[in-house]
Amino acid sequence: MRKPYLERLNDGVLLFDGAMATYLYTKGVYLKKCFEEVCMTHPQLVLDVHREYIARGAQAIETNTYGANPLKLRGWHLSEKTEAINASAVRLARQAAGDEVYVAGSVGPTGQATLGPEARASFEAHIGALVRAGVDLILLETFQNREELTLAVEVARGLSPDLPIQAQFTFARAVFSGEDYYRTEAEAWAQLLQTLPVDVVGVNLMGPADALEALSILKKHLTKPVIVMPDSGMPKEIDGRQFYTTTPDSFAEYAKLFVDAGAAGVGGCCGTTPEFIEKAGQAILSFDAGRRQVKWVPSAPEVVEQPQAPLAERSALGAALAHGEWIETVELVAPLGVDASAVVQKARDLEAGGVKFVNLPDGPRASARLSALMTASLIARATQLEPILHLACRDKNLIGLQGDLFGYHADGLRNVLLVTGDPPKVGKYPNVTGVFDVDSIGLTKIVRRFNGGVDMGAEALPQKTSFVHGTGVNPEFPVMEKELERARQKAEAGTEYFITQPVWDLAVLEKFLLELNRLKVPVLLGVWPLASYRNALFLNTEVPGVHIPQNVLDRMARFDDKEAARREGIAISREIIARFRPLIQGLQVSPPFGNVKTALETLAP
Repeated sequence: MRKPYLERLNDGVLLFDGAMATYLYTKGVYLKKCFEEVCMTHPQLVLDVHREYIARGAQAIETNTYGANPLKLRGWHLSEKTEAINASAVRLARQAAGDEVYVAGSVGPTGQATLGPEARASFEAHIGALVRAGVDLILLETFQNREELTLAVEVARGLSPDLPIQAQFTFARAVFSGEDYYRTEAEAWAQLLQTLPVDVVGVNLMGPADALEALSILKKHLTKPVIVMPDSGMPKEIDGRQFYTTTPDSFAEYAKLFVDAGAAGVGGCCGTTPEFIEKAGQAILSFDAGRRQVKWVPSAPEVVEQPQAPLAERSALGAALAHGEWIETVELVAPLGVDASAVVQKARDLEAGGVKFVNLPDGPRASARLSALMTASLIARATQLEPILHLACRDKNLIGLQGDLFGYHADGLRNVLLVTGDPPKVGKYPNVTGVFDVDSIGLTKIVRRFNGGVDMGAEALPQKTSFVHGTGVNPEFPVMEKELERARQKAEAGTEYFITQPVWDLAVLEKFLLELNRLKVPVLLGVWPLASYRNALFLNTEVPGVHIPQNVLDRMARFDDKEAARREGIAISREIIARFRPLIQGLQVSPPFGNVKTALETLAP
């Protein structure tokens, strides 16, 4: 049986359904048709849509009642059927929802330019019908007028003092007003919604990128849970052509960013379909569980953590960190398949070029490759390089993670980077289940305890480990304060260094590094030398959370010749390194396509 709605939001992210009207249109409902009346004229069609969303993972669904108020229904000569349409819609949603899925009573604006007794009466009829039919919450959505939303909230709270109210707004980015308008408008909504007697706040009918930006602003001003329901987005003009860039896969990428930024729930609005919701669920549900529920067994009173080995004695990387030496590491990606000869040769070439450390991702972008452990072991045997081995929480439960750590140590590998990991859906195997028993913060605590001779089950280890362990940070995370707070938690858990994601926005990077340095943890700056204008454009338009400033794009666009473009990408990276060298202790270079020449030229004195 489902918990009360507000209690459920405390348990982790909730997955809502997607669009109703635009999806009904794809199933043959004409545009010149009252979509709410379909609940009575073609109930099976609405029921099937609800069931399809639930089958794809939706944990909450909206009734097909967005415009089921007397004023809007009047245009269809259906005002007298307000009660019947709403009752039918709730009955269909309840039939599909069963005992586990939440039913939200959808309420949109009245469509009236002026608000008066008629608008109040319309909300009373609409919301009252939903309350009487037995919804789990009232969802006020797509409001653009703050006065009208205030009226709707007043009516809803008067009709049912205890029923949860979720109030969602939308607004279009002002083409000529710029970012100041966008920020001040979102802040104005936040101030209103914080004071109104609503339980949950949300945004909908915005493209994913705009919704993410709005969420980042709301989280700075609100203490209430925030739900994000973007639409499928507007087309983007690229090289003079219009492209609809929001696919189910890219929508899911944004869903992960919404959860990272603090969203309590994710769903879809106009243009989204059951496939969008399924992909989003695959990206966020197991991932969110690991971030919110760090399972932990405290040490028994008689088991005491021993002093750790001095950092400088654990590895060459540990010595460099301890002595404040400059550190340079290059990322190498393990191959697809079983032949490691090419990546081992790249490691040899890096060693010949003076590199001392290589960074090995663990199933990057949720891809299946030769294991990072085996790749690191082969490189360590073939060279004098020290591998920095990533360990992701995505693929193994806590037993497997601890077993792998023991294996790393037994093989002489001491340097690890602890990461939560990309959800499986971003890779080629979207139906694979992510484990996420724990996140990178919890895993950092485990490794610190290993170094103190205690395992996660509060048992003393026969020998304590001597790992040098770090974590990642993203300076361009949409809500910088949240990323800095997670960095603080990682530092408190014992992380011994940070590696940043690559960033090209210098103002953002400077602000983040200045704040991060307050934690007194060494920072290695992630650097990605752009290979071409196409490479830069792909990162900027297709990878959520990555922003490449226009001046950088313009610099890359000047070069058609591949070699000239590659050199320009290196020049940009070297400029970034030079500017921020006083704020960092080293670098991690991620050369596109594993190009060793690019990595060495980026690191050249």
